[in-house]
Amino acid sequence: MRIQMKNMTIRQLKAFESVARNLSFSRAAEDLHLTQPAVSMQIKQMEDQAGLPLFRHIGKRISLTEAGELILHHCRVILADLKAAEQSLANLMTGGIQRLRVGLITSGSYFFPHLINSFMQGNTGIDLDMTVRSRDQLITLLRNDQIDLAVLVHAPDDPAMTVEPFAPNPFVLVAAPTHPLADETGIPFARIALECVIVRESGTDTRNAADATFCGLESTLRFMELGCEEAIKQSVMAGLGISFLSAQAVQSEVRAGLLKVLDVQGFPLKRQWCVAHRADRPLPPAARDFRHFLLTEAGTRLERLTGIESVHTGIDLQRPEHAAPETNTIVAGGASLEVARRTRALLRNDRLPDEHYVQDQNHAGCDDSRSDQLSGRGKLAHH
Repeated sequence: MRIQMKNMTIRQLKAFESVARNLSFSRAAEDLHLTQPAVSMQIKQMEDQAGLPLFRHIGKRISLTEAGELILHHCRVILADLKAAEQSLANLMTGGIQRLRVGLITSGSYFFPHLINSFMQGNTGIDLDMTVRSRDQLITLLRNDQIDLAVLVHAPDDPAMTVEPFAPNPFVLVAAPTHPLADETGIPFARIALECVIVRESGTDTRNAADATFCGLESTLRFMELGCEEAIKQSVMAGLGISFLSAQAVQSEVRAGLLKVLDVQGFPLKRQWCVAHRADRPLPPAARDFRHFLLTEAGTRLERLTGIESVHTGIDLQRPEHAAPETNTIVAGGASLEVARRTRALLRNDRLPDEHYVQDQNHAGCDDSRSDQLSGRGKLAHH
């Protein structure tokens, strides 16, 4: 049988890539704004030209055949090259404006916009496309060439990804200031097994770090799973349990006296911020420059922004209220002084936060039922 791959069209390749990514003809039809029969026809024509089936059908489910996996690899390379060509032409027509596509995990949303802004200030002519998703979603976006760089904590176990650490990201256990453990020192790690630990959902870097940390406990932990860090912090303030979170994500609440870092043996837990990209594709100039910025400058800038050197060593985590604030510390995470005062008043009166604010997976203003995206896609251009 003669194989005539050269006769495949770009439309067919796009249809095949969408079906392979979604493993659904109907969802691919929605993506491409086509009818399902039109998508099915494109795939049938590709299979006729390839001489082999590209999908296997098991009931209502489909999966890629070995030939389909092979075609998908080349298909993504071809489509990525076309996209790069389109970008190069767009740059030429608009005077050299470049596009930076970067994704962050949700805990990075507290401070990394400040880092990105620092980079953008010195790099004019860049159109920023930033998205905040869960770790698993970011890896999928990288594999599908929908972003160029991903900032995360837990490196993907994938030889096709290049992952480089660039700054510390310690994790701590936090509780309400009124919690029985709040004033104890040298708390044995095993003691945490007696507490309800409020954690992020599976697929997030914070949850992966929590699972790896607590897997050695002999007793089974009581986990309460919430889909948003803000909901977790409010639940901890309300006394519903303790939580395992990035020290950077709780700094403003700790300094405002709304949360307290527990003095547990083995903590803070040392982790690293990493930047990841596909190893088989050259980075666009803007992404290449931002990666260099992260590896050479971000660690120092993050220390200056967050006071991370104190958090990383476990010193000065419990900043007294009368202490002078650091001039370079940016209060992030949604805790302005006025909000802090009002929340503290609520806690003193033993009142819980608004019941619509603390929910689980469908927390208002945070995660929806479809994704872990906290802040939608945002664009910022500096010319």
